[in-house]
Amino acid sequence: MNSEKEALDLPAIVTGNGEAYPKQWLAVYVRLYHEKKTSARLNTMGIENFLPIQEEIHQWSDRRKKISRVLIPMIVFVHVDALERKKVLELYSVNRYMVNRGESVPLVIPDEQMERFRFMLDYSDSAISLNDPSLIPGEKVRVIKGPLSGLQGELVTVDGKTKVAVRIAALGFACVEMPIGYIEKLNN
Repeated sequence: MNSEKEALDLPAIVTGNGEAYPKQWLAVYVRLYHEKKTSARLNTMGIENFLPIQEEIHQWSDRRKKISRVLIPMIVFVHVDALERKKVLELYSVNRYMVNRGESVPLVIPDEQMERFRFMLDYSDSAISLNDPSLIPGEKVRVIKGPLSGLQGELVTVDGKTKVAVRIAALGFACVEMPIGYIEKLNN
């Protein structure tokens, strides 16, 4: 009888197995040029989020200036559970979640892909580019030298340059230029 009473007192976001819904990485579409404001608002709401920003130096005829550029316009990544997912959609600048074509369920980005992408952004000295998802995947490699040491990805050639690519579900690849001597083949 006591266990029946305890079962009724469970929080609403619990599965039938007694496990809470895990947090998942989702991509949310936001209004153009509202990425930084949306990320700041999510932070004040206590919702974990990630906005990929890259520092660049722009050259004008009279000066140079360091600029923070949003790497993927109109997208902010959120790490949310079922309740937080609804709260995110309440923001005026949020349009909707990214979904697979023909589906209505938000596209879940695997934790491992997000960790690799964040690592690449944090430690890369070179500019990172996003490439089309139709890019042919190469062999699995690991970076063994330089600031990205330990990063695992795929070896690709883009415009005749060797790059290490990290796949991001439905968004394509994030690529960074890498000397061939800085990588080793993985045996998978």
